[in-house]
Amino acid sequence: MREILPALGEWYAAGSPFALATVVAVSRSAPRDPGAAMAVGPGDEVVGSVSGGCVEGAVFELAQEVLASGEARSATFGYGDDDAFAVGLTCGGEITLLVRRVTAAEDPSFGRVVETVGAGQPVTVATVTDGPGRRGATLAVWPDEAGGTFGTLGTAGLDAAVAADARGELAQGVTATRHYGPHGERREDAVAVFLHSFAPPPRMLVFGAIDYAAAVARIGDFLGYRVTVCDARPVFATPQRFPAGVEVVVDWPHRYLRGTATDDRTVVCVLTHDPKFDVPLLEEALRRPAAYIGAMGSRRTHEDRTRRLREAGLGTAELSRLRSPVGLDLGARTPEEVAVSVAAEIVALRWGGSGMPLTATTGLIHPPAPPG
Repeated sequence: MREILPALGEWYAAGSPFALATVVAVSRSAPRDPGAAMAVGPGDEVVGSVSGGCVEGAVFELAQEVLASGEARSATFGYGDDDAFAVGLTCGGEITLLVRRVTAAEDPSFGRVVETVGAGQPVTVATVTDGPGRRGATLAVWPDEAGGTFGTLGTAGLDAAVAADARGELAQGVTATRHYGPHGERREDAVAVFLHSFAPPPRMLVFGAIDYAAAVARIGDFLGYRVTVCDARPVFATPQRFPAGVEVVVDWPHRYLRGTATDDRTVVCVLTHDPKFDVPLLEEALRRPAAYIGAMGSRRTHEDRTRRLREAGLGTAELSRLRSPVGLDLGARTPEEVAVSVAAEIVALRWGGSGMPLTATTGLIHPPAPPG
């Protein structure tokens, strides 16, 4: 939903009601993950997607009904359903949607949520999707007591239990459904609450302000990363050489990384292919949390770099994390093609993909997301 929030914020600020359809559950080879969203606003304008085109027509009709009635609705589309075939869900999966009307009166927290996400800050939106509670009721939860909560799911006990769980899930960036009794008891047969975590965007740290870095930064921004490019050479590390919104830092790479927080979602791309930069930088990177650490260079460069890193004290387990030479084998030549190769490897590693052509594989095209 993050990508459509600016448009939703404009509708909300203008006082224009809109219907928001959110994927709250998936199974098998579903095309989108929980949290994917589509909205129908003024003039029947549509933003977002819940299935990559499979069921959007049916969801549009359902959204119009919700806009007219104000009553939240849920709907499930599955491969084995006649309705699913009729609307085009032939990907083999199943998705469950919640569609609710959003106005300032019905969801007074929505504007603050949009501002929070736009500022890159964390927040969770909890929504009742099923059970004896009011379907579509929302509670916005900020990560600490100072941020507080906004809205209600029906009872103080339920709000307190959901807020506690939401803060825990937000710390892990987890979006999922949890079940509660009417007063917050942990029960599987009562109120279903969808916890949609808006964690800050993951970081992509690109080292080496070369033309390849500009292309990698551009595709990183496209994939939703908060991108920083770092180089010790001020003549190359200039904002004018990189896409708008990309942070450009002039510093020695290893020194900058040493003073920068990373986590299990952080991507590190080392494109300097110069030992005086690479080795101390990778020595630092391979000893800290990161989702992906890739380094550019020839196979000879990789062998020399590995030898130097071993001499610096790194072991086999640490060196096994290094993706070098960086990227998948696509036959890439230009900076833009190389950036696609790097991005493909990052995506494959994130979701457990093989990197093989789909025509050479069997099984689910869209496997379930890994836990957490």
